[in-house]
Amino acid sequence: MTPLRKTALVAGGFYLLTYISIPALLLIHPVLSNTNYIVGSGADTRVLLGCAFDLITALAGIGTAVALFPVVRRQNEAAALGFVTARMFEAAVIVIGVVSLLAIVTLRQDVGGATGTDAASLVATGRSLVAVRDWTFLLGPGVMAGINALLLGSLLYRSRLVPRIIPLIGLIGAPLILASDTAVFFGAYDQVSSVSLIATLPIAAWELSLGIWLVVKGFKPSPITANIPSPEAQPELSRA
Repeated sequence: MTPLRKTALVAGGFYLLTYISIPALLLIHPVLSNTNYIVGSGADTRVLLGCAFDLITALAGIGTAVALFPVVRRQNEAAALGFVTARMFEAAVIVIGVVSLLAIVTLRQDVGGATGTDAASLVATGRSLVAVRDWTFLLGPGVMAGINALLLGSLLYRSRLVPRIIPLIGLIGAPLILASDTAVFFGAYDQVSSVSLIATLPIAAWELSLGIWLVVKGFKPSPITANIPSPEAQPELSRA
């Protein structure tokens, strides 16, 4: 297996790993949907597992950018660096959302059922922390997913490292999700709505198809990878 094939395999694996965010949404649903979660009975173990899955999603997102950077930088280093930076920003925003949910679990366990606790104030605190998480979900996996698609999609489309239809899906989906998130930002409709879901589907298809292609097929022959030394040639280069 060549170093280039290993790079594609690692990057694709990280992309597929980010889809652990789907079961994470299901696991953390109780704390998001129950306004009295912080003072009532809670599924803390389930929520903690969902938070762990979200942390894995954040780290896997950084992994996709770090793995691809040495290759796509040959097409455009500024755009490749921008992609790495955007992925790191997305991960940081996701972590903020995770910390807010962890704080709810901690407050519920420590003071939620304690004698003399002001339940109304505690519920208000819990709702505030859920609101923080909701905004991070919009700005992280939402807005930054569109920016990531624009950056990486343009790099892959021009370099032809993968079939052009794959980055084209991302380049079409990016303005859709950014427009939808802008509408959600200004209150046109809820983030969890049919319109928002439809706008998100192309981005989900782009990232899933890219991950599968990189794992199964790897990079296509491209001018930007033509001058990468093969493993057989590296000993000769070192002797020279």
